Amino acid sequence: MTPVEILFPLIFLVLAGFVCGKTGFIASNQLEGLRRFIFYLAIPVFLFLNMYRADLSKVASAKLLLAFYLPVSTCYFLVLLTKWMMHRHALNEAAMWGLSGTYSNTVLVGLPVIIAALGTDAGAMVFMIITFHSAMLFALSFLFSSTLEQSLVSTFKPLFINPIVLSISLGLLLNTLELPIPTLLLSGLDWLAKPAIAGALFVLGISLVQYSLKQAWQSALLLSAVKLMLLPSMVWGFASSLGLPTEHTSVLTLMAASPLGVNAYLVARQQKCAQATLASSVVMSTLLSPLTMSLWLYWLIL
Repeated sequence: MTPVEILFPLIFLVLAGFVCGKTGFIASNQLEGLRRFIFYLAIPVFLFLNMYRADLSKVASAKLLLAFYLPVSTCYFLVLLTKWMMHRHALNEAAMWGLSGTYSNTVLVGLPVIIAALGTDAGAMVFMIITFHSAMLFALSFLFSSTLEQSLVSTFKPLFINPIVLSISLGLLLNTLELPIPTLLLSGLDWLAKPAIAGALFVLGISLVQYSLKQAWQSALLLSAVKLMLLPSMVWGFASSLGLPTEHTSVLTLMAASPLGVNAYLVARQQKCAQATLASSVVMSTLLSPLTMSLWLYWLIL
């Protein structure tokens, strides 16, 4: 398959959602219910089932995790320190910049691209890796952006109730313990999970209507370049230097090349800093990602 064949269905779904949101075909009060179904039911069930069924012997590798998280954390601190050196009084804003340059929209964009390009077996690696993705980057961002008045409980509470972290962790636990799930229940969960990917891309398109590029487009363009080109280059280089199989390197690079996830903006809104920058970065990186993902697909696969 060519990059166009891989990406077109995903872009089509996002555009369909954007048009429905822009024209008012789906109202804001309808969007909230749809969003809750997709992000709190369909996607968590989808992630849980895939983690529960994953062959951990093929994906549980310390080298695989190191090849992704070492460059991601390096890039995070590189962006954070660069921004902090420019504005020493704004560590909280620097933390949001670090998050903007490293937090990937893996579930909504990276995962569909990886499955379409490399097959469902490659998805198992994604589920294993993203178990710690939100936890690590959100923890760092909360830590550096929190005020003295915030308690540790209020700062890190979002990590423990994150549906993605919970669903993957539960699937991993049941998989490791080899606990069986009744066939009838699995069948029902499979049906609940079916609309996850298509629904998530559609909701992403609608959500883009709510964000704007006007306020911080220059910062957003810079951070999008870091997110879409610098970070995946670092991951590809490090994974290659470790001698990982080509498929593993491709999966890690495509994960890193995914655009900024909407949850990063939600963190900025919760911490009350750099909200315009994060919102603009979500839109900018998402709009640019079809081009940059195509380039990475040509480089990695063709």
